Amino acid sequence: MRGSLPQRIALIATLLVPLGLLHAFVLAEICIGVTDVLFLANSFASRDFTWARQGWVKIALIWWAWLLLCSTPLPWSGFGSAGWDMGFGQAFVCLRFILFTAALQHWVLATKESRRLAAWALSLSALWIGLESWQQYLTGRNIFGDPRWIDGSLTGPFWKPRAGALYMHILYPAMLPAVAAMLGSSRTARYLQGLALAVAGILTSVLIGQRMGVALTGLGLVIAAFYLPRLRWPAAIAIIVAAGFLLASPVLSPGTHAKLVGETDKNLSDFSQSPYGELYTRATVMGLQSPIHGWGYNGFRELCPEPRFNGGLTALNIPPTQLGLGACNLHPHNYYMQAFTDAGLPGLLLFILMALWWLKDLAAGLWRHRSPLQIALFISVVTYLWPIGSTDEFPVLYMLGWLFFLLGLGLALKRENA
Repeated sequence: MRGSLPQRIALIATLLVPLGLLHAFVLAEICIGVTDVLFLANSFASRDFTWARQGWVKIALIWWAWLLLCSTPLPWSGFGSAGWDMGFGQAFVCLRFILFTAALQHWVLATKESRRLAAWALSLSALWIGLESWQQYLTGRNIFGDPRWIDGSLTGPFWKPRAGALYMHILYPAMLPAVAAMLGSSRTARYLQGLALAVAGILTSVLIGQRMGVALTGLGLVIAAFYLPRLRWPAAIAIIVAAGFLLASPVLSPGTHAKLVGETDKNLSDFSQSPYGELYTRATVMGLQSPIHGWGYNGFRELCPEPRFNGGLTALNIPPTQLGLGACNLHPHNYYMQAFTDAGLPGLLLFILMALWWLKDLAAGLWRHRSPLQIALFISVVTYLWPIGSTDEFPVLYMLGWLFFLLGLGLALKRENA
């Protein structure tokens, strides 16, 4: 492991982040903090702040500063309307993820060896989730004794349904490089191994039984096949096998069928009256009532139950929301809705620009180099930033920590291929 002592310590801390994100959030927080401090110390010592002049860093800092201002409890200014001082502190520490991503891109993952180790950390994480999901499916419980979730989805190595979304985000960096190498082989046995691995990876996502996880796994497969022609027939086979399993799921896995088919049909039959529809309507009404600066970080959590936000969207023929139908929760369950309610239209536009800049940088050179890992990391970030669907709160550690790990690795790899 080459590099200076601080750089080696930061790399070790970075490689522990996936373990922390899986099972020890405090460890992940400590490791991200250590990496950030060492990175800033190195920047000051070397007087090298070229990383801060990147387009994505500038936009991310402007978004963060606006969110911070909108979360500042200044009654005379109208900002910080939630009146919750903790929101300011939580908005402030969002900076750690921006610094962590820049640290991975420019310093921690500056060598091929370090990037290979980071990719292995992702692969082992995906393998762990996949194996525990199959164990829970076959035996009824995971290694910790936890059963399926009450809605029928598999929880993998977790006690609650986190497995589907997380597995989908890290599946392609874990699977695609190996699958692409095997499918590029002239040996029939190696080709069949690659096909089997691709089918197993996609089938595991369907088996877990979380709707957005399955949908975005399919989107990732389409993107991968677009950039890697040798993956197109195997992708079609994987989709056929997954569809066949889904058709047979009432017999093979009733819980999966109930979640993917039954609950989806129920929600889509009258989406505006579903819990997600209620949440999105409520968030839109809140945002429209404070379109310049929103309600501050976590303003949705604090203010959502107030009667002034009960109104529907008459222009879209959407009726008033009801708390009894799930109109309020800890967050709006969509990054873009959250950006709107937290920081108004300026916050939403800045968030969209930041997301597009990340994707632009990650997509640079993909068609020319067609690096399977670079394509896989692009897919991972696309699936995180996909605007249609239910998400976690942005940027809460346990799910979004993975985004910044993947983003940092992808940007570091892009520097190598530039």
